Amino acid sequence: MKRIYILLIVFTIQFAQAQQQDLLRANRLFDKTYYSEAIPLYEIISLKNQSADVIKNLGDCYYYTNQYDKAHAQYSLLIQSKNKELNEDFYFKYAETLKAKGKYTEANTVLQNYYQASNNSAAIEKLEKEIKNLSNVNAIGERFEIVNLALNTANSEFGGVVLGDNLIFAAVKKKPNLFDKTYRWNNEGYLNLVSIPLKNRNAKDSIVTYFSKELKSPMHESNAVFTKDGKTMYFTRNNYSNGKRGKDSNKVSNIQIFRAELLNDKWTNITSLPFNSPGYSVEHPALSPDEKTLYFASDMPGTKGSFDIFSVSVDGLTYGLPINLGENVNTSKREQFPFVSNDNKLYFSSNGRESYGGLDIFVSDIQNTTFSKASNVGLPVNSGYDDFAFYIDSDTKEGYFSSDRPGGKGKDDIYSLKETKELLIEDCKQYIAGIITDVDSHLALENAVVILKNSANQEVGKAITAADGKFSFSAACESKYLLLVSKENYTQNSKSLTISKERNKSNDGSMEIRSQEIIKREEQLAADKLKAAELVALEQKRKADENALKQKKKEDAIALESKKVAELAAIQQLKADKLIADKKQKEAAEARKKERTAAIVAAEKDVIKDKDRLIIKTDPIYFDYNMWYIRKESKKILNRVVELMNKYPEMVVEIGSHTDNRGNAKFNENLSQKRADATRNYILEQGIPKDRIQAKGYGESVPIVKCIPDDSCDEEQHELNRRSEFVIKNL
Repeated sequence: MKRIYILLIVFTIQFAQAQQQDLLRANRLFDKTYYSEAIPLYEIISLKNQSADVIKNLGDCYYYTNQYDKAHAQYSLLIQSKNKELNEDFYFKYAETLKAKGKYTEANTVLQNYYQASNNSAAIEKLEKEIKNLSNVNAIGERFEIVNLALNTANSEFGGVVLGDNLIFAAVKKKPNLFDKTYRWNNEGYLNLVSIPLKNRNAKDSIVTYFSKELKSPMHESNAVFTKDGKTMYFTRNNYSNGKRGKDSNKVSNIQIFRAELLNDKWTNITSLPFNSPGYSVEHPALSPDEKTLYFASDMPGTKGSFDIFSVSVDGLTYGLPINLGENVNTSKREQFPFVSNDNKLYFSSNGRESYGGLDIFVSDIQNTTFSKASNVGLPVNSGYDDFAFYIDSDTKEGYFSSDRPGGKGKDDIYSLKETKELLIEDCKQYIAGIITDVDSHLALENAVVILKNSANQEVGKAITAADGKFSFSAACESKYLLLVSKENYTQNSKSLTISKERNKSNDGSMEIRSQEIIKREEQLAADKLKAAELVALEQKRKADENALKQKKKEDAIALESKKVAELAAIQQLKADKLIADKKQKEAAEARKKERTAAIVAAEKDVIKDKDRLIIKTDPIYFDYNMWYIRKESKKILNRVVELMNKYPEMVVEIGSHTDNRGNAKFNENLSQKRADATRNYILEQGIPKDRIQAKGYGESVPIVKCIPDDSCDEEQHELNRRSEFVIKNL
């Protein structure tokens, strides 16, 4: 067991030592810029070792080999770790990886946040200007038509220039030999200058040939430029002479510019220029139109950053001292690949200015020995990747450039270009224009003064209208303005305007003003009208008062009548209600009466129903002939009636006395009434209240048996008609 532990410890130590050796080897390769060789080592190491140095170096390897997606992933890990040691160079490269992904806003935000955290107000101001400049370039739209040439391969091709009927460019051998050296920065073969007839540059089966076997070496050759007579050329090559490779103190073979002459159709007298040095690179030669100035890129002492563009005077085989072109061209970052067109414009690539990402192509006007501030040449030549080696014929507006953008055939491809739009870079602006007119006549007003003020209330424009009343101002986008208009003997007016970010939009600032003279006339007219109106109003008030009084009386009369009608209606309603109540009461009384009647009829055998009447059935009451006093035997019969009326105190009885139809009808009526009265008097004498007993003499008017003529009935029938009836009227 002890041996196993010892073996494990030894193995662990050996593994750790091996890892440490791999890291040391990867770091050595990284320091020598052998990035492609360092990548697989760092990838393995990063599985176990996530230190900031490992992640950063791996990200830088990806970055310098233009693998921006992979570089972004590594840089993002460092961002997430919130490493406080990350410097401006790191954030710059991280922003570049974001631009390669098209995330320009996020890229700008990353830099802004870093500068703010560093309290670097100058850098923030510079960045804001660059964002604005690039926005102005974007506004132009696509300035070029571009085509990926058919001559491109899966390897690198770049730096195309025209020589006679041929296109000369740098390329990597399609199928390198087994023992061919590779460039350890990107693991490609070394570059050579090759040539293809211009007519074949877009042929699918295009074949390139070495431009010159005399120039070919085991090192890089690229970026050739030729004098107009085609007899002298300058090109870029690694420090290489007499079959030997020159190196600096770090064993790096820097780039130099060489000159060659065409003699007997062969390029000979290959000479390194006198301002070359083993200690720094000099590259990418370009000639001025008069061939008296040579431009190049170098990281020699005196640069503002990584690589700067320099110029040097040329007089035959004599060269002046290199001169840095200054801040209008060079920045603290990298400027390379200069080219000067026949119309004296310097084109070059830079990643230190407002860019779409990676190297972008810029242009500066050459004015004697000065250079205008460089401008981005725009889309679609520039992209989020490296765009470089720009060449253009200023007469035909056609040329070439190189790029490693996605969608190409290889790592670097050559594209043809045709410039279709002028590079006119302007700040976003709009226009405020309009016409000043008279409010009343709507005619244009001459000599009106229009003043434009900004949001700080500062006057930024002034115009005096002509006969057409028109005025116009330029205005900055995304701003607020105030327009003021005035004219002698006229009112003033103003108008506020908010300008959007849409370019070249025209905003209407038209306004109307009024003549003071017309206003005075109107005021006088208004005063006159007011007086007239006051008189009319007084008269109208008088009439209105009269009408109001009449109306009041009318309304009072109507109200009184309405009140009477209402009172009458109320009375009628009361009567109706009373009738209904009486009816209900009567019906209730009738119902009670019926109930009592039924009860009395059931209880009293002397009380019977006779059709719709209720009567007390008694024995006949006889009176002496033509007499009406009560006979003794009749009193007994009447006592039964008194008995019933005493038993039922609410009972009201009508005594109905009837005669036969013999004799005079009037006499019979009087006789029957006297008999009824006599009967009533007897009952009253028995203590029955007078309001409970009624007496009615019917004479011969209500016979039981109709005797017509009177001798048609016998005595018995006449006796039936001579009767006294006791009708119960109320219970």
